[in-house]
Amino acid sequence: MPQTEFTLQARVYFEDTDASGIVYHANYLRFAERARTEWLRKIGYDQNRLAEEQDLAFVVRKMTIDFAQPARLDDELAIVSTLERVGRASMVFLQTIYRDNLLLCALNVKVGCINLKTGKPQPMSDHLHREIVNAG
Repeated sequence: MPQTEFTLQARVYFEDTDASGIVYHANYLRFAERARTEWLRKIGYDQNRLAEEQDLAFVVRKMTIDFAQPARLDDELAIVSTLERVGRASMVFLQTIYRDNLLLCALNVKVGCINLKTGKPQPMSDHLHREIVNAG
């Protein structure tokens, strides 16, 4: 499988911070989610299309987070998403968030595919699976 990497640029806004001007810890999850969503869009899919056409949704199954340094108000961030593993009904991403090449946060995210009608695991279609595997 090709090493698939995607970088999303983002700025820290006031709404992302706590009273001290530091990014609130839960907002790193929002940055990571946006990066995975934009990666999916880059390869030609979006969440609405998958839901409408395949009754498919990607959901976070498991996540570990290592907070190394704080991000602050007005920082420019680079959210790097690396697809490490693809199964028929799951993917694993390493997502790292940087400010000026300084690692701020690292997330290991396992994403599962579910059927929206049943809420149960569902394999990706052959076409979608192939597109993801070849996304590099």
